Amino acid sequence: MIAALAMLLAGPALPVTYRLDDARPQSGETKVEPARPYRDGYGYEPGEGRRFSVAAPEGNWRVTLTLGGPRAATTTIKAEARRLMLDRVATARGQRVTRSFVVNTRTALLAPPPENAPGGTMVRLKPREAGSPTWDDRLTLELLGDAAVSQIRIEPAQVPTLYLVGDSTVTDQTAEPAASWGQMLPAFLDANVAVANHAESGETLKSFLTELRLDKALSAMKPGDFLFIQFGHNDQKAQWPQTYVEAATTYRAYLRAYIAEARRRGAQPVLVTSPERRNFDAAGRIKPTLADYPAAVRAVAAEENVPLIDLNAMSVAIYEALGPQRSPLAFNDGGADRTHHNNYGAWLLARGVAEGIRAQLPALAGHVVAERFDPARPPLPDAVAIVPSAARSTVRPAGN
Repeated sequence: MIAALAMLLAGPALPVTYRLDDARPQSGETKVEPARPYRDGYGYEPGEGRRFSVAAPEGNWRVTLTLGGPRAATTTIKAEARRLMLDRVATARGQRVTRSFVVNTRTALLAPPPENAPGGTMVRLKPREAGSPTWDDRLTLELLGDAAVSQIRIEPAQVPTLYLVGDSTVTDQTAEPAASWGQMLPAFLDANVAVANHAESGETLKSFLTELRLDKALSAMKPGDFLFIQFGHNDQKAQWPQTYVEAATTYRAYLRAYIAEARRRGAQPVLVTSPERRNFDAAGRIKPTLADYPAAVRAVAAEENVPLIDLNAMSVAIYEALGPQRSPLAFNDGGADRTHHNNYGAWLLARGVAEGIRAQLPALAGHVVAERFDPARPPLPDAVAIVPSAARSTVRPAGN
């Protein structure tokens, strides 16, 4: 524990400004050589691609970038584990523009419970989460496309935070070609809110509690924040007896517990129905596979007076609009996966969530910067074309 805390205190004092191009650094700027490896709290991560990291305690950080240069360029920025922050920002030759966004960082550490009290000092991470940018002591930016970034400024941000809790259809997938809606959502919100995606593959309402993941989200939650709750894909699995919850009883009870925990901290709970799996019938309609779980979410939202984003209904509309032939283009593993999405599919679902925020959450609606979205008229992949990250995997996401 002491060593981990020492790591968090290491690195540059924030706010800080880095100069990445060939220009002479101005007063207060730190020059970064093109191949500088990460050390002393800043530099480029090893491996493929350009990933620039800065040591940062957990919290919300406003990142302001100066983009552009002597040549025309198009730049995409992702943060931490492939969260889409800026999507294909175009600059003309000689043009310089600034863009800002807020990145939430965290570690697995928890404040020790009082003596003799139950609890733990760390989130119980899965082996595959070891070394993930989601849980380290750094703020990491992935510079993609032409990566025309000349300056980076990082400073603390006091903004409302959207905490996302859920499973593999929400989480920040760490490697191409998989992606989930939670890691696309930041690109559709302005620079005055943060997205803290705590979702993880294979999770259920029960396991999220026993692994202390909800504790971690609640530990930083404050009045004015939001807790987006989406579970169901794994909760419905009776073959997982330790985490199974029945739709009409225990599933609803656990949802109410999450709602109560958010409200106790002055945060606004938001219920999200799970996206459907891609299974068509002979008539080209999606066959429901989530049983009574979406209906249970809708019922609890009405009973508890909680805003509802009906992503289940939106996902059905998206898949049926694309049809049996084109809808596989939105899914992982070349369409062989019928549950998990690729960048295109995750982008579509995130657009649906953003539209749900605009319709159901007046306090957040003004922060949505995406154009209006109709799930029954989704754009085709060529119109989306998210720049892929360098990290690739052939491993199928856990949980389905």
